[in-house]
Amino acid sequence: MCCSHMVDQEIQTFCRQKSCFRVTFADHSLHVCEVHLRSVMQMTPCQISLFLCLLSCAASFGTRYTPDWDSLDSRPLPEWYDEVKFGIFVHWGVFSVPAFGSEWFWWYWKIALKPEYILFMVKNYPLGFRYADFAPDFHAQFFDPDEWADIFEASGAKYVVLTSKHHEGFTNWGSPTSWNWNSVDNGPHRDLVADLGAAIRNRSLHYGLYHSLYEWFNPIYLKDKQSGFKTQEFVEKKAMPELYDLVNRYKPDLIWSDGDWEAPDTYWNSTGFLAWLYNDSPVKDVVVTNDRWGAGCYCKHGGYYNCADKFTPGQLPNHKWEKCQSVDTISWGYRRNMKLSEVMDLPSIIKDMVYVVALGGNYLLNVGPKADGMIPPVFEERLRGIGAWLKVNGEAIYATKPWRVQAENATVPVWYTSKSSTVYAIFTSNPMQNTFKLLTPKTSHNTVVTLLGNPEPLKWAPLQTSGLIVLLPDLPFTPAEAWTLQLDEVA
Repeated sequence: MCCSHMVDQEIQTFCRQKSCFRVTFADHSLHVCEVHLRSVMQMTPCQISLFLCLLSCAASFGTRYTPDWDSLDSRPLPEWYDEVKFGIFVHWGVFSVPAFGSEWFWWYWKIALKPEYILFMVKNYPLGFRYADFAPDFHAQFFDPDEWADIFEASGAKYVVLTSKHHEGFTNWGSPTSWNWNSVDNGPHRDLVADLGAAIRNRSLHYGLYHSLYEWFNPIYLKDKQSGFKTQEFVEKKAMPELYDLVNRYKPDLIWSDGDWEAPDTYWNSTGFLAWLYNDSPVKDVVVTNDRWGAGCYCKHGGYYNCADKFTPGQLPNHKWEKCQSVDTISWGYRRNMKLSEVMDLPSIIKDMVYVVALGGNYLLNVGPKADGMIPPVFEERLRGIGAWLKVNGEAIYATKPWRVQAENATVPVWYTSKSSTVYAIFTSNPMQNTFKLLTPKTSHNTVVTLLGNPEPLKWAPLQTSGLIVLLPDLPFTPAEAWTLQLDEVA
């Protein structure tokens, strides 16, 4: 508060009385005075208060990041992201209207010329029908953001990432740089980003936004591409203005960048944007970013690493990472030709999540709503099933860290997580016997073993060198087919 109430004349008067110099923090400048103990003793109470206020202001500026990867990559990841572990990804746009094949429908139809997409259009739409003609049918008439937020909260997810704009270029908010190709001027005639964001935040969940840097058919982008990306008209007129607008208007906790791979980060001006985001944006202290900021950036630069879609490392990575996975294994967007056999079942989702968390990652699970705004019941059922499992076993997921050993093949496959002095052993199949061996933990006389959801300590005995054998109770039924042993006082 004191910084905002300082009068520049007071600062100048005070500093003229002492030996002063000016310290500059990028676009901020501040008078900081060299004051010896004798000088402090000569100060009036008002001057001492002003001096302390100056020091407080200087400290408040903190680290400034420069627009280069060495500096940007040194920024610590905000703690909230590692603690939440599980989020929901939402792919929704004009591609939800044809709802066939993939959210890449337009590309497969017009560029890849895939026969099944061409045949779909011939059979179902009149000659001359354009992709833009799908937009008025993106009605979202049943979209209830509170209902979506209730489902996401019930899933146990702690953050939600919505597609603000996919590669088709249609924006789910009234972007000033996307005239008539946005959800306010066309289709739903409402600000979908704002509506969902308000509902998500009312439930104390973190809100993130996906944004595609490139657009398949934008003529300005194609012109830059034709120049070998030596011109940046699209970046200056479209991509960057949209990103700044999203951040200033909606203040997202996370930016999930995509559509970067055709051009280097120098074309996208990625480092300049990220320096502003980390230094001066309204979310500079909390925002989290991924690694898709230009060709060659993923798995190398940025906040956390997505690497490739559905990234599945074989060992513990040395950098915070996230696996994005879709309940529909074929597509990220909703498709009407989806089959039940192509949908992940609950045990598969839980196994995937447990593996990811044990290896230090976050799990971002995607659902594709329909063009009318409804989340398909099969997706809702999966999400509520995850939430039911997390109500019992969430202690072994949220705010955990990878243990010294991440997995072992004991009686059945086991994944380990840890929190302070507690270790969790999560097994994703029923051992079908009343004893259970864990080979890795080192026990002591103080070791206590419990089954999450059952407060009674379990009987156990040490194995000869390391590990223990546990006497299991009858395991409670769970559709997730996964259970957790809590091990206290083990090494």
